[in-house]
Amino acid sequence: MTTSVPADLDLRLVRCFVTVATHRHFGRAAAELHLTQSSLSRQIRRLEQDVGALLLARSPRGTELTEAGAVFLPAARSMLAASARAVARARAAADPRRVTIGFTANIIVTPAVRELRRRHPDAEVRTQHLNWHVAQALHDHRVDAAVTRLPLNPDGLHVTILYDEPRALLLPVDHRLAGRESVTLADIADEPVVRGADPEWDSFWRIDPRPDGSPAPDGPFIDSVEDKIELVASGQAVAIVPAPNGIGTLRNDVTLVLLAGVEPSHVVLATRAGDRNRLVADFAACARTLPATRGIR
Repeated sequence: MTTSVPADLDLRLVRCFVTVATHRHFGRAAAELHLTQSSLSRQIRRLEQDVGALLLARSPRGTELTEAGAVFLPAARSMLAASARAVARARAAADPRRVTIGFTANIIVTPAVRELRRRHPDAEVRTQHLNWHVAQALHDHRVDAAVTRLPLNPDGLHVTILYDEPRALLLPVDHRLAGRESVTLADIADEPVVRGADPEWDSFWRIDPRPDGSPAPDGPFIDSVEDKIELVASGQAVAIVPAPNGIGTLRNDVTLVLLAGVEPSHVVLATRAGDRNRLVADFAACARTLPATRGIR
């Protein structure tokens, strides 16, 4: 099935709509798009004028899709995906010796990227930091491989675990649990834990529900690692994070304590299933030698 797109429909406006519809929040969508909220609102109004229908409605509960917006959303996502695929395929045909490596916060891919460049000195090897929606970045051909942490929707992807990291509790230095060698979920049964936008990600990193079926206490929403650390440092919540080598942090107002009795974090390499790009295959070989990260996610 093909989607008929009006000649004057601006895909940049469509991307704005899809981002707001995904987050159901203008502030978080504006941050992801690197726009002000007022600018994003103007972009949405322009799109609604082009489409001829109200797509989003703000209410005390947040931002909701109108009936027209709910109908438009899957087609809008298809437009963006088709556009990204067309661009990626054209670029690949014009220059088959180009690859883009994606990575998420505090995962170090530099050694593998340098080794890939050494092996292929004539190739163009790019890197791109990804905040969220890693699988979508792969499907849209914005990146050709990504080093990230689970959970990750594996549909249409080839996912390989590179290494594991224990999980730790990020605390303010004056917290009652600071200084312990390790803690358990029972120790933080009543501690609010910071939340993010992705439900599957939240479920793993907040351990929600807990093994006994109880919900993890809700903490504030965060959009970035920096926001997470500030909230923890101020005593508003705690956070469950990967434990870096050596258990340390870059700030002196927070500390890490190992979280015992929980599944470790898995750092993985994800590529598109069936991708025959030799550079992608060679990067996979380089990535298997990556050291564990040092940082907070």
